[in-house]
Amino acid sequence: MARKYQLDKAPRKGASGIDYQKELNEQQYAAVSSAPGPALVIAGAGSGKTRILTYRVAYLLDQGVDPRSLLLLTFTNKAAKEMMERVRELIPMDLSDLWSGTFHSIGSRILRRHADEMGLTRSFSIMDRDDQKSLMNTVVAECDIDTKSRRFPKVDVLISIFSLVENTGVLLEDLLECRYPYFEEWAEEIAQIGEAYTAKKLETNSVDFDDLLILPLRLLKKNKDVCELYQKRFQYLLVDEYQDTNAVQSELIHLLASPQNSVMVVGDDAQSIYSWRGADMDNILSFPHRYPDAETYKIEMNYRSVPEVLALSNAAISANTKQFKKNLIAARSGGSMVPALVALEDPHTQANFIAQRILELRDEGVELKEMAILYRAHHQSLEIQMELTSRGIPFEITSGLRFFEQAHIKDVTAFLRFVTNMRDEVSFKRFCLLLPGIGTATASKLWRLWLKTGLSRNETPPERFSDTMLKFSVPAKAKKDWEQLCYILDELAPGGSYARSSEMITSVLEGVYDEFMRASFENYDNRRQDVEQLIMYAESFDDIVELLGQLSLMSTADGEPTGNKAEKDDEQIVLSSIHQAKGLEWKIVFIIWLTDGMFPNGRVLEAEDLDVFEEERRLFYVALTRSKDELYLTYPQINPKSYTGDVITRPSRFLDDCPEEMLEEWEVGPAW
Repeated sequence: MARKYQLDKAPRKGASGIDYQKELNEQQYAAVSSAPGPALVIAGAGSGKTRILTYRVAYLLDQGVDPRSLLLLTFTNKAAKEMMERVRELIPMDLSDLWSGTFHSIGSRILRRHADEMGLTRSFSIMDRDDQKSLMNTVVAECDIDTKSRRFPKVDVLISIFSLVENTGVLLEDLLECRYPYFEEWAEEIAQIGEAYTAKKLETNSVDFDDLLILPLRLLKKNKDVCELYQKRFQYLLVDEYQDTNAVQSELIHLLASPQNSVMVVGDDAQSIYSWRGADMDNILSFPHRYPDAETYKIEMNYRSVPEVLALSNAAISANTKQFKKNLIAARSGGSMVPALVALEDPHTQANFIAQRILELRDEGVELKEMAILYRAHHQSLEIQMELTSRGIPFEITSGLRFFEQAHIKDVTAFLRFVTNMRDEVSFKRFCLLLPGIGTATASKLWRLWLKTGLSRNETPPERFSDTMLKFSVPAKAKKDWEQLCYILDELAPGGSYARSSEMITSVLEGVYDEFMRASFENYDNRRQDVEQLIMYAESFDDIVELLGQLSLMSTADGEPTGNKAEKDDEQIVLSSIHQAKGLEWKIVFIIWLTDGMFPNGRVLEAEDLDVFEEERRLFYVALTRSKDELYLTYPQINPKSYTGDVITRPSRFLDDCPEEMLEEWEVGPAW
């Protein structure tokens, strides 16, 4: 029997001298100074979550804890770097042995040390997205699957499918049924590719991003000695943004924390908004059940927002049934106004109001960079982008490209550009490349065939494009789609005259592009909504040439966004989806399109699933709590160019949970 020998704690030098009770509020101090063991810290919006984690690390080090025994897990490299920089400022000691980083970086570190256990060498390659797509293309080709009769999912979609399966533990069949029902007919082939892809990665000594979580977890479950090695080393685990963890991350934390279970997780269930990418809020809700002796600390003092904004935020989230009940309290004194509820005539008037109010606030001394316009979906920013551009107000979009610069919008408009300018080689090749079996060389060949017809020199379209283009030789795989494409071109310019702009886009969407989007993009629903929004926008243009001209002005020129070339500093207003805005804050926040079907999203309403709806309400809560000083909630009362016809909108049902006294209604009059 081995003799046991206990090491004494090494004498400490250079203790920080921090007065923790003075530096922290009562709730923060209780969490930071808590005894070893499982701890759940529910840190409300703006309550100083990062401060709690950094001071907890400093506190443990001040208690003589060896830096080697600490593990700090975050979701972004930026967060990990920021926390360690703050810790170094707080406590003067060597922290090189403290493991801190993202789940994936820590997973990579463990895997690199024990690669041979998983059939890899220590020099294994970590594939980026392009590498992953290239390897997946190779696998699909080697599987020799016949995709000529039906459109097969592109590699980007396959990668997303396999990633969700790995990170959520959901069976492939169930995932396809729930999220990709249009690919259920390919279930057997997709499963075949998944197995072949896993084998190919091993064969090429490569791993992808998901493997940096999956393989370390398998390693620890497979090898008891390796698992105990890390369990003994990491006596204290600290986890950031715990509400965003998926099934694999949660199991990895639980395994590393055993058996001493000295794990502190920090998060906010009310800000759990990423289930669509695998996050499971049940991880944070069930933490007290997984660790029955866990202490729960609620951090409710908010240092960001004025009381008026917090009162509304508390009321808005109170209707959710699945949550840790809390009440954010403002550290700041009262603001200059209660949140404004602004009903406007239509989307154009909504954009007008916001642009005018932005200019007024700027004149009052608020910098543009301190203002943000938030929305549920990217396409809802279209009218805003148009109005800001026309008024010369510089803006930055964090939710993606400007509306008309997006690939799917350019794909659709390529059809329209070609029929109005039959010498447009770029547009012709762009829509050719959408078809299966057509690459750059074939697209160039088809363009040369088109030039030989002489029709490209005409000012007006031919009676029927199909009479000429169906004679072109195309690969067998593309034949059916090429025929459809030719008939779509006929619909765009029937009898040599142009159809209405909105009808042209509808023909492209329903005739050929919807199927392409389903197979090509992981966020198909969002992209379809964008195209539908373009259809609505096109309703106001009788002349297709005028519409295309406007799109060009709103797109890029010489590599710089139009309407924003002169503004390269920080003096820009921010346009962002709410998902992208999480963790950020501004003095002034506008939340737009607060109507049923827009926010909450139409798919959420159709789902009639309480969990899905409550996540949507959490998204609303996140939007509200981004505001520091002033908050404007706006919605158009009429959507005159709806994809399904003119409609009178219903104000968002989230507003039903907001007491009237917490909002001030603004009545906006017409322009003189």
